[in-house]
Amino acid sequence: EVDSNSSSGSFILMGVSDHPHLEIIFFAVILASYLLTLVGNLTIILLSRLDARLHTPMYFFLSNLSSLDLAFTTSSVPQMLKNLWGPDKTISYGGCVTQLYVFLWLGATECILLVVMAFDRYVAVCRPLHYMTVMNPRLCWGLAAISWLGGLGNSVIQSTFTLQLPFCGHRKVDNFLCEVPAMIKLACGDTSLNEAVLNGVCTFFTVVPVSVILVSYCFIAQAVMKIRSVEGRRKAFNTCVSHLVVVFLFYGSAIYGYLLPAKSSNQSQGKFISLFYSVVTPMVNPLIYTLRNKEVKGALGRLLGKGREPA
Repeated sequence: EVDSNSSSGSFILMGVSDHPHLEIIFFAVILASYLLTLVGNLTIILLSRLDARLHTPMYFFLSNLSSLDLAFTTSSVPQMLKNLWGPDKTISYGGCVTQLYVFLWLGATECILLVVMAFDRYVAVCRPLHYMTVMNPRLCWGLAAISWLGGLGNSVIQSTFTLQLPFCGHRKVDNFLCEVPAMIKLACGDTSLNEAVLNGVCTFFTVVPVSVILVSYCFIAQAVMKIRSVEGRRKAFNTCVSHLVVVFLFYGSAIYGYLLPAKSSNQSQGKFISLFYSVVTPMVNPLIYTLRNKEVKGALGRLLGKGREPA
């Protein structure tokens, strides 16, 4: 059956849950998560800019991650909240296409950026005397540019390829946002090539980075064990654990959401996983980095006028 919205060129987002009475609960939880995401990530960006002690490569990349998370959630959450608030579940064709490109761009960029951050931790722990020489501003800006442009390239190719599919008037996207797996499910023709490309690209953007990160952490673990002082070991361990937790949260949900066969995976599970990496991960990233980090707590204390170093 051809949907009446096909003529107006809009899509219908079926939403987070199949139970309408839960929508107000989802609205409240997602709104609270989004506000926490804004506050947490803006705080990290501000501290990284305003506090001279945080003008280091680690915080340069961390503020890039926070900027990314802000844009990532903003590309999907406002539309999600609009759809949860009232009966209107439509998104314009242009809005859907924009969301498709932007969401995939930022997701792929985060895949690359987390590898860059692992490299930064590797140099900091394994080559501490050469850290500032190796991680000079030119290299840092170059690595950040590679992350953003690499993600953009991936999105342009994959999203454009997905939009070539015949939708045959099917406009009901069984998700709360326009992303590649949901759009493939919408197609009425043969999607095996699209699924193969999606799996190939996603394998490259997940398995390769995770492998590189794990290998770098094997070297980091060896170096940490050689540090004589307990305090030095603990500091190195803390900064690395924060990054590892973020890595497992992000890649775990992305692999589950993108590498399962697009047509056969459980749809409600798929929605939950999409919700996890689009709402939950960007919210917890700042918490993971700040709760275990004396430097960030100290910078926040100085900014709020406490004027004292943490013990």
